[in-house]
Amino acid sequence: MPPSLSPTAVEFLLTCSRHTRPFAADARFLPDGQPKPVVVFVHGFKGFKDWGHFNVLADYFARQGFVFIKLDLSHNGIVPGGTGDLEDMEAFGNNNFSLELDDLGTLLDSLYWPGEAPIPAPEMDLSRLFLVGHSRGGGLAMLKAAEDARVRAVAAWAPISDIDQRWSEEVMKRWQAEGVQYIDNTRTGQRMPLYYQLVEDFQANKERLDIPTNVREKLRQPLLILHGDEDETLPVAMAHDLKSWKPDAELVILPGAGHMFGGKHPWDEDQLPRLAQEVADRTIAFFQGIK
Repeated sequence: MPPSLSPTAVEFLLTCSRHTRPFAADARFLPDGQPKPVVVFVHGFKGFKDWGHFNVLADYFARQGFVFIKLDLSHNGIVPGGTGDLEDMEAFGNNNFSLELDDLGTLLDSLYWPGEAPIPAPEMDLSRLFLVGHSRGGGLAMLKAAEDARVRAVAAWAPISDIDQRWSEEVMKRWQAEGVQYIDNTRTGQRMPLYYQLVEDFQANKERLDIPTNVREKLRQPLLILHGDEDETLPVAMAHDLKSWKPDAELVILPGAGHMFGGKHPWDEDQLPRLAQEVADRTIAFFQGIK
């Protein structure tokens, strides 16, 4: 690729047929007119597409010959054109897992719109469409691949292994009676609502949202699992569980890595954190090996 080229950024808005709330996405790629594999990145809980080092990550993948797309899931608390950080707590409280899967499906569908795709068709090789998800986004990426054969492979970074969080009976009764429980965002100091509809949606869509069963029985695509042995948020045992359900998955445990692989928000450097760099390089090599 010509060394003079730098990644182009294309930003666009999408709407899902399930709701009317617009959500933003952006793509980074080298505009050389050559078809490139496409990576779609899914953020995690309390995350968003421009969190921390994610823009540096997108540019890095673009320079390695990919179209790298990241999205704000519609109810993550980000407002298109807003502050750029989590601000709509009502939307956040009304988020749920099947809604997030439908948002991701809307983005994937948009790449195939004849003459209307947000990214020029000559730049994309959609026969090599890959998903990357971090944390909760890793779980979503695996579930989406299990139901969408267009996805060729998945990389799950510090992923959840189960959506059923098994709150205590006391918590569930109080949550149902009050209609809401609150969690703290230690970064922003916000009290973030979780409305009981989250539970109702999970119960209504258990088969679709069952990560263990979907990974065991429906996820046919190659899977890369990357997890840190010092993850302070999700235990590394979750990665081993996923590997046991899909023995042909590639599992890499990174010594000394925490949940964000060295990233933080905001991120003011133009280089990736060392561990995030290793995660990116291993993921790139994995995708390049998919024929």
